[in-house]
Amino acid sequence: MLSIQGIADYPALGRLLELQLRLWPDHERFLSMRFAAANLAFADRVAALAERVTDDLERVATDYRWLCERMSDEELHFRRTGSYRLTTFEEANREVYSNAEYMQRYMNGVLLSHVWWDNHARVMEYYANSFLAKNREGYRHLEIGPGHGLLLYFAASDPRCSAATGWDVSETSIGATRGMLDRLGITRPVQLVRQNLFDASSSEARFDSIVISEVCEHLENPKLALEQLRTRLAPGGRIFVNVPINSPAPDHIYLLKTPEEGIQLVRDAGFEVESSVLFPMTGFNEQRARKMTVTISCVVVGTV
Repeated sequence: MLSIQGIADYPALGRLLELQLRLWPDHERFLSMRFAAANLAFADRVAALAERVTDDLERVATDYRWLCERMSDEELHFRRTGSYRLTTFEEANREVYSNAEYMQRYMNGVLLSHVWWDNHARVMEYYANSFLAKNREGYRHLEIGPGHGLLLYFAASDPRCSAATGWDVSETSIGATRGMLDRLGITRPVQLVRQNLFDASSSEARFDSIVISEVCEHLENPKLALEQLRTRLAPGGRIFVNVPINSPAPDHIYLLKTPEEGIQLVRDAGFEVESSVLFPMTGFNEQRARKMTVTISCVVVGTV
């Protein structure tokens, strides 16, 4: 069993570690790097949330390994060609989004990536503890593509948030998000809407806080998406944009090669950059991640 100093104080994380290593003992070295200097308290909090949203944590942990194997396949292509394997939404829809079983396994794996992958975990921690905390009192919040629902959960459970909304183009995804919020004990109304953000005429709502995390890389024209969101941001509002750099995945189609490209994407959409922060993948610092062309999560907070 992986030895982590003080793990006894974090029971949910300890249980999840034990399960994951029982199912995938070869992952121990990776997880040793992940928790060499991690915020165990926040990791335990997310592990506890993961326990609450599923009746079959063993299957979720198995699907996490499956996702890592799929990502390795995409990584091989990226290393050989310098590009993502897919380039259009139609291709991603055909191979991934239209396959219900594939999508379920994918989402299960992504759920645990927020515990096991350093960059995903640090993005979520930054979002929950820094971005939301700086929003004004009574903020109206929107998330694009809430997926597993954890980010939306942090906003919906914030007493300073007056209204929480999630938009997704998929009715199935909306149902999954609703189920997860219910399991996490969110009793306040959260508006989940089947909404295409490119359809500017269908809603005139304005928000003080918007998050679009791990979405831009799935789009053929993320700049246009961000431009649409700029029209939804109320004066003085803030947007949280999280885009992965050099991050091959089964449904990623838009490649950003440097963090500067990610930051400029937000500027080009008409936002002022309030702040930006970089979170390299597990086992890498920023300098080495840039040199080796490995994944860096690039978070940009923008204002209008």
